[in-house]
Amino acid sequence: MVAKQPICPDRIRRTPKRFSWLDHRLVSDHYIDRCTHAAAALYLFLVTVADARGMSYYSARTLAQRLAMDEHTSVRTRDELVDIGLIAYRNPLYQVLAIDAEPIRQTGTLQSVEQIFKHLGEGRQ
Repeated sequence: MVAKQPICPDRIRRTPKRFSWLDHRLVSDHYIDRCTHAAAALYLFLVTVADARGMSYYSARTLAQRLAMDEHTSVRTRDELVDIGLIAYRNPLYQVLAIDAEPIRQTGTLQSVEQIFKHLGEGRQ
């Protein structure tokens, strides 16, 4: 095992009063692998600004400005995160969702091709 020593010991992170966090399952369950760069940037922004329940509200225009993308791209990127199951959106609210082991269902549909094939396989048994 590699012994880890801080490279900059005077800059070790501490939990600030206003704290946001990222679930490690974002990486270990491969959610991040399904995100474009724009979606990863939007997700990071939403996690950072969300309240304790994961809620926030920003207009597509404001998000586009803050993330240096056009408004159409910010909407498309939001929809990508909804499809992956990382956020929910109902104008004007965003909710960063808990990462669950179960397939994310929204409006009665499965959210990824992998989940659809898994679901179809279960139906054959």
